[in-house]
Amino acid sequence: MANIKSSIKRIRISQRNRLRNQAIKSHIKWLMKHATKDEVESAIDKAVNKGVIHRNKAVRMKSKYERSHSRSTQ
Repeated sequence: MANIKSSIKRIRISQRNRLRNQAIKSHIKWLMKHATKDEVESAIDKAVNKGVIHRNKAVRMKSKYERSHSRSTQ
């Protein structure tokens, strides 16, 4: 355990952010299976704005979602 006060705070902050990021990522995965295109894209864009995922990964996720759902509807 860290002895420096700022290090202790950073540990708490990083744990909080890690839990938030995990929740957002798992929510996006759930949406990709159960939600509409607009809801998925909105959630991905919000995750990018919060810094949870990189914008290039967001583009890949949207593209992957489009490809998988265009095949299933044909």
